[in-house]
Amino acid sequence: MSMPPGLAVLRRELEDAATHLGRPHELRFQPMFGGLMAYLDEKPCAWLTPGGLALKLAAADQPALLRLEGTARLIAKPGAAPSRHYIVLPAALSRDTVQLAGWLAKSARR
Repeated sequence: MSMPPGLAVLRRELEDAATHLGRPHELRFQPMFGGLMAYLDEKPCAWLTPGGLALKLAAADQPALLRLEGTARLIAKPGAAPSRHYIVLPAALSRDTVQLAGWLAKSARR
């Protein structure tokens, strides 16, 4: 199955972050609703969509991420309520392996 180029880039960025954490073999992906659901240690940690990479975070970690410019709650489809768990990252953050790895580690701890 062919993957849209944008999703392939986001997948590589998340794989790089998992490798930075020393956990590349714990990351897996599954097609879901036109995107990819990412699992770390068998728990959902991110949703890769054409609109960007959205991390699943505990409520306590969300305010710090939402203070960063360009972040927003995921809206899965037009008219849907914003997600209570998934935060879409700005492209600059998803390309920053070290910073993304830190947020991925927080996602894995929830």
